[in-house]
Amino acid sequence: MNYRHAFHAGGFADVLKHAILVQLILHLRRKETPFCVLDTHAGAGRYDLTGEEAARTGEAKEGVLRLAAGREPDPVLEPYLAILRAENPGWPALRTYPGSPAIARALLRPQDRLVAVELHPEDARALKRQFAGDRQAAAHEGDGYAALKAYLPPKERRGLVLIDPSFEEPDEMRKLVRALPEALQRFRTGIFALWYPIKAMPPVEALHAELAALGRPALAAELHRFPPGDPARLNGAGVAILNPPWKLDQALGALLPALAARLGALGGTRLVELAPADAI
Repeated sequence: MNYRHAFHAGGFADVLKHAILVQLILHLRRKETPFCVLDTHAGAGRYDLTGEEAARTGEAKEGVLRLAAGREPDPVLEPYLAILRAENPGWPALRTYPGSPAIARALLRPQDRLVAVELHPEDARALKRQFAGDRQAAAHEGDGYAALKAYLPPKERRGLVLIDPSFEEPDEMRKLVRALPEALQRFRTGIFALWYPIKAMPPVEALHAELAALGRPALAAELHRFPPGDPARLNGAGVAILNPPWKLDQALGALLPALAARLGALGGTRLVELAPADAI
């Protein structure tokens, strides 16, 4: 439990994950029926980019700060940028970076709900303070994988599950894949978004194969800041989506190049269909 997301807040991997999160929630909002977002590894909710942790790594300089410095408007990025602007009155100067629960909460309609779970005690307390008194958002301290059993299926029977572990543990990828079959069985109609780091490609390809074998429509969106050559470095990041909404591939097909251009992703992007809907 040593991992603290404050050291990595606003980095390029966050930008990818959160821009995709926005697109997924916008797709859910197209229907009037309520939905629930379950964020299993929610972190502290908001982060001070001028604080000691963020300053120590400087990851935001190659992520959200670079994105905010762009002058040309880009419609596909606007919903994500609008949330960042609302958090930062001094835009384009950024002090606050909203994590995934804050982003999800900003997009909820009155009929929708958020459940955010965080294991680290200090971050969980910060999360609970942010959502204290909020009837649409509940924060819990606990294990993210246990949350898949505790909170699925949601009463709305419609929604999104974001699984974003720290990947501190060497077997984290295996834990993630092991947790999915039961979670998918509990919430068959749910959208599942899984963040993963990219250092070398063989573990990524193995993950893709295991996700494809789950028997659900699936695609993966990746941003490669560097070509995947140095396995000791975070060269990129990806988000795999199980049960993707209709036409999400088109939205991501526009989003990924826009992010790559703004962030200077030397390794480019990749959008991979892991299992097509008509093959299930």
